[in-house]
Amino acid sequence: MIQTADIYMNRCIELASMANGYVAPNPMVGAVLVYNDTIIGEGYHEKYGKPHAEVNCINSVPAENKHLISVSTLYVSLEPCAHYGKTPPCANLIIENKIPNVVIGCRDPFAAVNGRGIAMLQDAGVKVTMSVIENKCTLLNKRFFTFHKYKRPYIILKWAQTSNGMMATKSNQRLLISNDTTNVLVHKWRSEEAAIMVGSSTAIKDNPQLGNRLYSGHQPLRLVLDRGLKIEMNSKVLDGIQSTVVFNNIIQKKQGNTLFQLLSEHKPVIEQVLEFCCKNGIQSILVEGGSTLLQLFINGNYWDEARVITNKELFISEGLQSPVLNKKLLNHEEHYLSDVISYYTPE
Repeated sequence: MIQTADIYMNRCIELASMANGYVAPNPMVGAVLVYNDTIIGEGYHEKYGKPHAEVNCINSVPAENKHLISVSTLYVSLEPCAHYGKTPPCANLIIENKIPNVVIGCRDPFAAVNGRGIAMLQDAGVKVTMSVIENKCTLLNKRFFTFHKYKRPYIILKWAQTSNGMMATKSNQRLLISNDTTNVLVHKWRSEEAAIMVGSSTAIKDNPQLGNRLYSGHQPLRLVLDRGLKIEMNSKVLDGIQSTVVFNNIIQKKQGNTLFQLLSEHKPVIEQVLEFCCKNGIQSILVEGGSTLLQLFINGNYWDEARVITNKELFISEGLQSPVLNKKLLNHEEHYLSDVISYYTPE
């Protein structure tokens, strides 16, 4: 039987999800205010730097119900913040509004919060209930949690392959595998991540722009691994429309919206990429490179999800094999006309 608290927390998650791609590096958070089993206010953190979920929720309460705030229960998917950042602490706001009960989905792993918001509320006499559908609340902010707990971005591997596991031809001819419907979905994925990454071979052969022109929203930072600086300067990834970081072994310089980031010869490349991302607050990467780059991430056990698009109607006799994804669990599959998308996580 579904508990009442679960229903309201699921609504918090539903609200929070509406901001996917808009609030990073902040987490997605939703909040609802409930009086006598009726929602009188709700809100979510809509955009980075803008008011948090609790603020929007309290402000949404109609004038005729303002007097009910101090006798209501606030449900919030993540622990209220306890520090001054872009906005004042939400824990203070809850206390100021004399909200007596707060139900929290999960604790915030960010060092400036991590239990302090809960302690502030309890010290002020607020009754705090913790860990309501905690797994779902944590999963909502998988990027944020991974970044703060493991000091690296959340990594999603993505590739498209033929029915017999080929992701490219042996020639320089570009192979279009996924269909138009799936392509729109891929652009949606791009809008949800902080960065997108390819290797030099993909950048040269396909000359991709690596944006999400088929889907509105956030444009990801472009990361390119090009150790020998083989990419032509007129390539789309260097067009300056989006910011780009080119990891290489030759130069360190900033040129417009492009940073040429020098790699060390004495440390694994992927480790250096992840350290750069951690230092610069990049919480997630969608790796869309060729087989070589993808295999580097797989072999180093640097991945959290893999999304594999298989065109069941396309077969080529010879080509470049897809990466080998070992120790994986198939979570679910989706069907879009000729394409099947398989979603994997590590064992």
